[in-house]
Amino acid sequence: MTNPTVTELLERSHRLGAEKKNTNYAGGNTSAKGRETDPVTGQAVELLWVKGSGGDLGTLTEPGLAVLRLDRLRALADVYPGVEREDEMVAAFDFCLHGKGGAAPSIDTAMHGLVDAAHVDHLHPDSGIAIATAADGEQLTKDVFGGRVVWVPWRRPGFQLGLDIAAVKDANPDAVGCVLGGHGITAWGATSAEAEEHSCWIIDTAAAYLSEHSRPEPFGPALPGYGALPEAERRARAVALAPTVRAIASHDRPMVGHFTDDPAVLDFLAAAEHPRLAALGTSCPDHFLRTKVKPLVLDLPADADVEAVKARLRELHEAYRADYQAYYDRHADAGSPAIRGADPLVVLVPGVGMFSYGATKQTARVAGEFYLNAINVMRGAEGVSTYAPIDEAEKFRIEYWALEEAKLRRMPKPKPLATRVALVTGAASGIGKAIAHRLAAEGACVVIADLDVDKAQAAAAEIGGTDVAVGVRADVTDEDAVQEAVDTAVLAFGGLDLVVNNAGLSLSKSLLETTAKDWDLQHDVMARGSFLVSRAAARVLIDQGLGGDIVYISSKNSVFAGPNNIAYSATKADQAHQVRLLAAELGEHGVKVNGINPDGVVRGSGIFAGGWGAKRAAVYGVEESELGAYYAQRTLLKREVLPEHVANAVFVLCSADLSHTTGLHVPVDAGVAAAFLR
Repeated sequence: MTNPTVTELLERSHRLGAEKKNTNYAGGNTSAKGRETDPVTGQAVELLWVKGSGGDLGTLTEPGLAVLRLDRLRALADVYPGVEREDEMVAAFDFCLHGKGGAAPSIDTAMHGLVDAAHVDHLHPDSGIAIATAADGEQLTKDVFGGRVVWVPWRRPGFQLGLDIAAVKDANPDAVGCVLGGHGITAWGATSAEAEEHSCWIIDTAAAYLSEHSRPEPFGPALPGYGALPEAERRARAVALAPTVRAIASHDRPMVGHFTDDPAVLDFLAAAEHPRLAALGTSCPDHFLRTKVKPLVLDLPADADVEAVKARLRELHEAYRADYQAYYDRHADAGSPAIRGADPLVVLVPGVGMFSYGATKQTARVAGEFYLNAINVMRGAEGVSTYAPIDEAEKFRIEYWALEEAKLRRMPKPKPLATRVALVTGAASGIGKAIAHRLAAEGACVVIADLDVDKAQAAAAEIGGTDVAVGVRADVTDEDAVQEAVDTAVLAFGGLDLVVNNAGLSLSKSLLETTAKDWDLQHDVMARGSFLVSRAAARVLIDQGLGGDIVYISSKNSVFAGPNNIAYSATKADQAHQVRLLAAELGEHGVKVNGINPDGVVRGSGIFAGGWGAKRAAVYGVEESELGAYYAQRTLLKREVLPEHVANAVFVLCSADLSHTTGLHVPVDAGVAAAFLR
């Protein structure tokens, strides 16, 4: 049975984490102290439950809590070797764990254990950080809170900060919390409700003060030409720039992207002081660990020529990399981890918005959310004072902290298709759906395109949230609709790496029964459709300069001559030759183009369910329910081909193991001798 203290802690954490005004994703931590029976001695023992390393308050569960013996944790103060060796204390936390200990204790564990209060919250609210990063933050703390909240000068998170906060609380018995310079807030209470009340009071009081006392234009006057473009124009420009920006962010390693044109971002970039403030970088450790110390900011007006913007972004990227290398060289010593990459994680484009990047869509989105937090912080600080973040030496100490490096090394190995963005057409059912599921399972972000948008969105929801998959409508015969689907993919995940031309239909008719309309429909969907999708995707792939894959789901019928199948088989042969033509043309851009030739896939197939199965069964003189078995028996391996088998082949073609293969057609037909490639 869960301890009531733990239940209260989780409920408080969820309420605090659900409000963006309180803290950011995975930021901050909460704790509670209570008693349980030691199963070894049978005696009551005082414990600390505290959010473990890497957890998120809004979604925290009991396994996400670290559980420590309070007497042992507090005894560490007697052996603390001093601030120069405080990192050693994190390893010492392991010797304080109770039972299996739960989650790994975070660096902030000391803050919670050493402060003499039953319940402690450490949060990163924008309003609190605005006070914490103001040049006169200490005086502002007195003015805003009237002595109920105490100023604690900046100190890197760790054991000494825990001692500092504990001493401040002891010296100020009427205080309900403190502002941590450059960082955030900490609040406490005798009960869980009291701690939550104090946290919310600090946050709301700071926000009210900033709102009431802020100067009218905290970011300075409007900068002519830098205002937000109209929405449609903004989106079109974001689509046009996204491949170039992603190439910039992926110079050292591939990244997934996120785009936002949040009004707060556009307002910031439209103001005269944005270059100065952006250059100062973020302050809260949670912010700059995810956004890098500062963003790359385009220094051209909103309506500048798109090609000129791309060229300028590339120039700024070179300067950014040189600047970041210089930053690393200024502060690194013999014991520092190797540089982790010199590309920006946040790129700001006036009039358009913000591009942010990460190893996953979630980390890319969160990086953008954190920089939006930073903008709010800068607005608050500049409104009542001057924004004064911690200096770059302190930022470097945290960014290249040995403990941060150890956390990165504990991260699971990326999946084979991590950072790749896939667009699969006709993916709401059958082969396409199986392909989408397989690519997502291997780490790709997937855009499911289908004529039926409701089914596409439902198929995407089966895979996961919008950080993993999105569903869009796409009529592949419509040039504008195809472009819209590709544009949606680019804005959803930052770019495009992998395209699967799977959309199709089939008409089983003899030559004399096939009408010109039948012929045109068959070719419009598959031959024309594949061409339109490949062309729209190739523009992105070439612009990114990151290579990529285009895969055609063709058919054994592209080489096998069967009866009553003139329109379908001819268009499949068209698709098969598109593979060869595009492989020859796109190879210089590092884009591989390959095809897959399945035999008839009956189970789960929208085509077969739509009448094709009945007609093919009639051609072969078997019951429709027996068609899959019939197809299996005519193969060399006597095996039925399922959607998952085609999906397997797509994954293999796009994996690193076949990095040097292009122009290939892979049979997935269980062995049809008449369809052997020659």
